[in-house]
Amino acid sequence: MFNIKQLTKGNNMNNLKKVGLTALSTALVTVGSAQAADWSVSGGTSINFNGQDNNNMGNGWTMTDSVTFSSSGELDNGMSVAFTLELDGNVMDTRKLAITTDGMGTITFSGDGASGPIGSWDDMTPTANEEAHGSTIAGTIASPVGAAGTNDIFVYDYTITDGLALKASYTPSDGSTDIESSQDYGVMYTGTEGLTVYAAMGENNGDAAKIDNSIFGVKYAMGAMTVGYQTNEVDSTGTNGDKDFTAAGISYAVSDDLSVSFNVSEVDFEGGTNNQEATGISFSYTQGGMTLSGSHHSVDNVGGTATADNTGYELNLSFAF
Repeated sequence: MFNIKQLTKGNNMNNLKKVGLTALSTALVTVGSAQAADWSVSGGTSINFNGQDNNNMGNGWTMTDSVTFSSSGELDNGMSVAFTLELDGNVMDTRKLAITTDGMGTITFSGDGASGPIGSWDDMTPTANEEAHGSTIAGTIASPVGAAGTNDIFVYDYTITDGLALKASYTPSDGSTDIESSQDYGVMYTGTEGLTVYAAMGENNGDAAKIDNSIFGVKYAMGAMTVGYQTNEVDSTGTNGDKDFTAAGISYAVSDDLSVSFNVSEVDFEGGTNNQEATGISFSYTQGGMTLSGSHHSVDNVGGTATADNTGYELNLSFAF
């Protein structure tokens, strides 16, 4: 058995000094090799109410909460790196590492929370809160596109010239969920004041039924009013898997704080006669870090089923910190 007095005698004291100096020098080397970075923390929470006219949802009250940690710094070679990690509820959600090159765009690797142009631009018609088909509805609502997976993907953003930007993504195959790799490509033009034009195309090979997606949309802002139109095409190798999506929307900024919108969309299914038709009205009111928003939606022939008509609504009170 030993005690503290023994450790302070003779060579033991010298050994302790050596150990201490070695640990200190290692720590200094570690600190010296790290890059200076700026860190920030932001958070948000909300209280939400959802309801449906033709379906009993039980308790429609829910809440969301998230904390986002962000870090960015510049490397010695002129490149910059940004890291984002979001804790959403009790799970790790958005995780992204973005590397901005010197004049060659930004490459982002996303463990979760990022999409290519097909997923990001699936319905960009102007709205104050939700898309025409955005609220919870009984049944399975047909989506505007058949985008590839969003976990562990690469996304590339590059400004070709002022007002013209390229966005692309690559989803690697994992041999199980994503059977083959998938790619998306898109361009967006904002070079004319008030005008946004965008188009994208890509493959979703993550399923046995291969899918080709294409998107074209246009938006134009005139003072407080913004109008938009979009059309998507999904070509699938699956039986009756093709579908065409069209959407239109108009939003109006009543004031700096209050906006309202009206949206419609339709999905035309291959081999079917019951198109899914959706209509939605939304509003959003912002005051400082608080936002009150809501929507009411009506969807006929949900998922292409003639007997599935429903309406849904939501009200959200959110706070950003």
